[in-house]
This record gives sequence, structure tokens and C-alpha cells, in this order.
Amino acid sequence: MQWFGGLVNLSNLEVLNLSENRLSGSLPFKELVYLSNLKALILVKNGLNGSLPFKDMANFSSLEILDLSKNDFTGSITPYIGALSSLKAISLSSNKLNGTLNTPELCTLKKLEEMELAHNDFEGMLPPCLNNLTSLRYLDISDNGFSGNLSSSPIASLTSLEHINLSYNQFEESFSFSLFANHSKLKVIQFLSDNNKLVMETESHSLDPLFQLKVLVLSNGNLNNPTCNFPKFLLDQHELEFVDITHSNLSGSFPIWMLENNTRLQQLNLRSNAFTGEFHLSSDHYMNLFSLDLSDNHFHGKLQENIGKRIPKLRYLNLSHNQFEGNLPSSIGDMSNLWFLDLSFNNFYGEVPMELVANCTSCGVLRLSNNKFCGEIFSNHFNLSLISLELQNNNFSGTLPIVPLKVKSFLNISNNHMTGTIPLWIVNSSTSPRKEVVDLSNNFFEGQIPCGLASSDVINLSYNLLSGLLPSCLNLQDVVHLLLQGNKLTGSLPKTILNSSSLSTLDIKDNFFNGSIPDEIDGLSSLKVLSLSGNHFSGVISKRLCRLKWIDIMDLSNNFFSGTIPYCFNNISFGKLAPSYFVYTSGFTLGIGGDFFPYKSLLNRDFEIEWPTFYLYEQIEIEIVTKYRPDLYKGLNLDLMSALDLSLNNLIGEIPPKLGQLSSLHGLNLSHNQLTGPIPKSFSNLTQLESLDLSHNNLSAEIPSSLIDINSLAVFNVSHNNLSGKLPDFKAQFGTFEKSSYEGNPFLCGPPLEKSCTEKDESPQSPQKSSKASGGKRHEADLFFYASFWVSYIIFFFGVISILYINPHWRQRCFNLVEDRMYWCYHFALNSQKLLNRTCIRCTLFT
Repeated sequence: MQWFGGLVNLSNLEVLNLSENRLSGSLPFKELVYLSNLKALILVKNGLNGSLPFKDMANFSSLEILDLSKNDFTGSITPYIGALSSLKAISLSSNKLNGTLNTPELCTLKKLEEMELAHNDFEGMLPPCLNNLTSLRYLDISDNGFSGNLSSSPIASLTSLEHINLSYNQFEESFSFSLFANHSKLKVIQFLSDNNKLVMETESHSLDPLFQLKVLVLSNGNLNNPTCNFPKFLLDQHELEFVDITHSNLSGSFPIWMLENNTRLQQLNLRSNAFTGEFHLSSDHYMNLFSLDLSDNHFHGKLQENIGKRIPKLRYLNLSHNQFEGNLPSSIGDMSNLWFLDLSFNNFYGEVPMELVANCTSCGVLRLSNNKFCGEIFSNHFNLSLISLELQNNNFSGTLPIVPLKVKSFLNISNNHMTGTIPLWIVNSSTSPRKEVVDLSNNFFEGQIPCGLASSDVINLSYNLLSGLLPSCLNLQDVVHLLLQGNKLTGSLPKTILNSSSLSTLDIKDNFFNGSIPDEIDGLSSLKVLSLSGNHFSGVISKRLCRLKWIDIMDLSNNFFSGTIPYCFNNISFGKLAPSYFVYTSGFTLGIGGDFFPYKSLLNRDFEIEWPTFYLYEQIEIEIVTKYRPDLYKGLNLDLMSALDLSLNNLIGEIPPKLGQLSSLHGLNLSHNQLTGPIPKSFSNLTQLESLDLSHNNLSAEIPSSLIDINSLAVFNVSHNNLSGKLPDFKAQFGTFEKSSYEGNPFLCGPPLEKSCTEKDESPQSPQKSSKASGGKRHEADLFFYASFWVSYIIFFFGVISILYINPHWRQRCFNLVEDRMYWCYHFALNSQKLLNRTCIRCTLFT
């Protein structure tokens, strides 16, 4: 940094600002020894590291402003800071500093007006000597590890404070707001907490505050336990502009007096409390209020008819997760500035008023999901240009309008009663920009899938009446999740859709697809979930699947696959690699925060209360059959799931021992096939396995005793095979499995079966019988076998023909039931014949 040394010639330099210059390492401050007139040194947002350079700055006796925030400095505050005697403002926030503030020299900086230490790892109690900083106006120590009792801290002595932020520390016990009673200049209190050990008490009899706040943030705290009363000292506040008291379990009715007493109030956030009763505004107009969040409470009743006239300038309204009911008032259309409206998870009913979609032209996010709205979806007068339209879980009906709904990112109309075909404006066009999420699932849409849908990141058309071939023009290059489960789609998989490096989920379960798995399937190099279950796929399972190393869930069940299980499946991760992300999110900021604190900061802080980033999200949901039942996995639960399901096929041969290398697998289902040979001993390595179903096969030999080492195993089923010998010890997880897990294996013994493993049982001796008698019984067994086989076959044949005309879900259930009975009859007859054959052999040996 030769240029840095050149600064020494600027002896009269007063301000040096090198912010955001990608500086790294440590700066040679000793070379600036001649900058004795320097008053402000600002090095924000670089990559500077090492210890704080106070020792090398001892000559900066005139320095008033020092901003080292957003760097990588480490260590603690050293005594050399005392040399900066003229310092008025210091920011060390967003570094990697630690230790305590027990540095007496820090307390000698009596000219200090602003101290910002946020987002570090400081700890310990606030030292008593801080009460010497009598000029301190701004103190931010948020997001550290400070502890102790605030009631005995020096904060009570800092009566010049105008802004204090104590959020996210480890303070303990209870403290009263009387701590601030003498702070007549106080304008901003920020105290967010995630610490259950701290109780904030505002109802002290001695609390008669001298301050008039502009900003109050008390979130995630134990406020006024156990009474949970709303802070009464706010009755005396008349200059509030921003109030955020969330996640505090406050009860009672809506504090309408807060709006009436504070005519300049702009934002009121009471989210996630326990308020009850009706929400009713008085006759006054609240002209300055532009944000109101009462979500996640227990408000009930109808919204007043003139609500839109009471708060006409509102830009953000969130009443979600309450018990509001009734029709939506048409006056909501008077909120012409409304940008964000969330009424989800209530009991509203009736049609959506035309005034909302015609007049609220500034609206960007409209959430009406999980209510009882009905009627057609905005057939006329739709003047909105939305980022997100969320109407899922209602009773909307009819067809989608021909006139395009201008939705930029998220369109969710799932779980309604919509009919007709998917209109062309849904797809990418000049009238409708590319959407990130299109969810039309659980409706009654019919016809073919339009090609342009492939321009979206998430496409969910599951459980509709869509039919025909999957169009070859469907290009999945930009698609991340494609869900087409439960439709009437036919034909083979087009090779053109199997060349996507972005596709993470392909779910085409419960359709009528046929043919084999194309070799081009390995083009889906990022695939995490593959569900082909409940179709008519046939042929051998392609070894190309083994190239899809990222897969966590593979479901090929209930098809007509034949041949052996590929030995290379151990090359697939099944949960070993990095976790998936099945919660699709997109963030945005309203950007309408107000300047609530017109305090001119020496550190050039504007002290705006910034709006948080709002997230639109779509949780990908996959149905997986484990533990004998179909379960829906979505979001984070789906991230943690890994499963392989090859059940209900025609697979033969032995189970590859290398499947035992899938150590992160949670579910393995190979049931209802024709697999032979032993259960691999390597399965004991499946330490994460929760469900193992090998039932209804032709497996033989003993059950490996080492399987008892799988401590997470909750479901184990090897019924209806040809297994023999002693069961694993009846302890640990195997002590929880019932007889049904082993039924249909007559040569198994040991608990929980009634048959004990005596020597006689292990090598049973049959009495001598004439070959004629044996032959007669064998003949009777043959007759029984053929009779039961043909009866089962006829029932199965005619059952399939009739079920083809029924709902696909009924077809699958009937198919499974008939097939199960058929296999039971088959194995019963087969085992009977084998038993008779052994009897004949032994009779021959004795004669």
C-alpha cells in the first residue's frame, strides 16, 4: 500500500473516508503519524483484520469520528483507546470482536456521544464506569452476549440518551422500564429478545416517564408476565410514529387509544400476540397510518363496512391467522395506495369485491388463501399488476378468465374447484411475464399441458384431470420442480424433457405413462426426487439412473418393471450429499420505511426503521409411502428425507448387497416382487433406516441377526417369504415388532412368534407314510393349488377391467388388495407343496 504512505503529506487533512474499497489485512497507521489534524477516519465495509489499531492511532488526538464497522477485526478493546480523548463517535459494529468492556480507558472518553458495538461477540456485564459517559446520546450494543441484570446497570445514569438498542443479548432476571424514567430526551427504544430468562416489566407504580417516544420496539420478550397486560405507560405517549410489540403474548382487546392518542403514528405492528375481540376503528380518520399488522392473534367478527375509509392511506395490511369472518367489505377498494394485503387463514366467505381488484391499482401482493371465498376468479375489472396472487384453499369455481391476470412471480390457485383448460396467458407471453411459481394443483382442470409453462421455476399441476401426451415441446431447461401427480397423462416420457441441468423434482406419480425409462434420463443431472410410481412403466430398470448421484428419493413402485435391481444403486447419494432445498423462496422489500428519528448522526446514520424482507414461498410437497402409509413430506421435512421404493413390480434375482452402502437411507421398500436369495447382511450398515419392507417376495435363509444394530428402525416387514431359522433377539427395536412382521414364513421361530426354536423344530422329523398316501395328499395339494390359482386369476382379471373405469386412486387401492390376496394364495399353495415334497423325500429315506 505505497499510496497509503503518500497521505502523510496531507498534514491538514481532516476527513479520510476509505469505505468499500476492498482493503484487506492491516493498514500501516504508523505512517499517518503526521495527520495530527485528522477529525474523521471512516473505513467501513472493507476486509481489514487483526486487532484494533488503537495503539498506532495514539497521535490522532483531534480524532472525533472513528468508524471501523463491517470489517474482520478480532480481539478486544485495548487500553490504548484512552488516547483518543477527543472522540465523539465510534462504531466497531459487525466485526469479530470479543471480550468484555472492562477497559477503564473506554470510560474516560467523556466527549463520546455515539457508541455502536452491535453484531460482535462481546460478553459480560456492562461496567459501572460507563456512567461517566454523560454525553452519550446513542448506544447500540445489540446482537452480542452481554449478561447480568439491567436494573443494576449504569444505563439509568445515562440520561442524555436519545436512542438505545439492547436487542439480542443474554441479560437475565427481570427489569423495569423505570430504568428509563429520568431519560427525558429518549426517543427510540429497541429491545428485541430471544432470551427466555429475561422478563420485561412496564407496569411499575414508580414509572412516570419524562420521555415522549417516537419509536418503540419490544419483540419476542416476556412482557409483563404473568398478567400479559398491554404497557399502560403508552397511555401517556403522544408522539409515537412506530410501534412494534410482537411475539409477546399480550392479551386483551385492540388498543384503539394508541391510534387516537398518536395522530402521527405511521406503523403499528402487534403480530403474534393473544389479542381477542373485534377489530373496530372509531369515526376518526387515521391519515398517517400506512402499515398495520395484527396477524396471528385471536381477533374475530366481521370487518366494519367502512374500514377502507378509516385508513385510506394504508400501504400494508396484514390480518392473517385470526378468526375474522363474513364478506369482505367493498370499502377496502378505497385503500388506493394498498401494496400488501394478507387476509389468509381466516373465515371470510362470499365473493371477492370488485372494488378491490379494480381500484387498488398499487397492490403488489394479494393473499386471500385459506378462507371460504367463492365465485369466479376476477372475471372482470382486474386492474392489478401483482408480484404474487395467492388464492389457494378456498371455494373458487368456474374457469380462469380469458383476460390475463397480470401476475409476475407467484400464482397459486390450488385446492379450489376450478374447471376448464389452462388458459394461454398462464404461460410466458408479452401479456404475462415469466412466473417463478405456477400452482394449479387439486382442481378440475382438463385438456393438455401447454408448452409455455416450462418457463416457470415451479410447476405444480398435480391432482387435476389433465390428459394426453406430455408435450415434446415442454422444455425444462429452467424448471426446478415439476409436479404432475394424479392426472390422466399417457404415453412415454419424451426424450426432449430429459435434458435439464436445473430440474430437482420430477413427480409424475399416478398417471398412465408407459414404456421404459429412456436412457436420456441421466440428462437430469441435478435431480433430487424422482417419482414414477403408479404408472404402467415396464422393462428393466435402466442403469442410467445410477448416474443421478444427487437423488435423495426414488419411487418406482407400482409399475411393471422386470429384471434385477441394478447393482450400481450404491452410487446414488440418497441423502449422503448436501441437503436439498424444497422451500422455494423469493424475497422483496416494500421500501416505504419512514424517517422516524430526525437525529443527525455523527456516524452518518439515518436511523430509519427499515422494512424487513418479505418472502414469497412455495413448499414442495411429495407423497412417500413409508411405515405402511402414504405420508406427505414438504419443506424442511422433505429436505431430510431419503427413500428408495421399488415395491409392486416384477423384479427378480437377489437383493444387491451393495444397497447396504446407502448409509443415509431412511426408507427402503422392495416388497411385492419376486426377489430371491438371502437378506444381505450389509443391511446392518443402514444406520439411518426407519422403515424396511421386504414382504411378499421369495427370500430365503435366516434374517441376519446384525439387523438389531439399526437403532432407528421403526417398521420392519419380511412377511410372506420363505425365511427360516431363529429371529433376531427380541430386544431394542426388534422388541417392538409384532407377529405380523413375520407371518407367512412357517419355518421362522422365536419371539414374538409362538413357535420356539427347539432342536426338534429346527430339524423336524416326519412319521413314515406310504408313498401311496403321500401321493394322494400331493394330488390333493395340486388340486387345491390349481383351483385357488384360477379363482384368484379370474377375480384379478375382471377386477382390473372394471377398475379401469373408476377413479385412479380407487384403481390403485383395488389393485393392491387383489394382488396381495393373490400372492397370499400363491405362497400358501407353494409352501404346502414344498412341505409335502420334503415329507415324500423323508418317507423314501425311511423305507
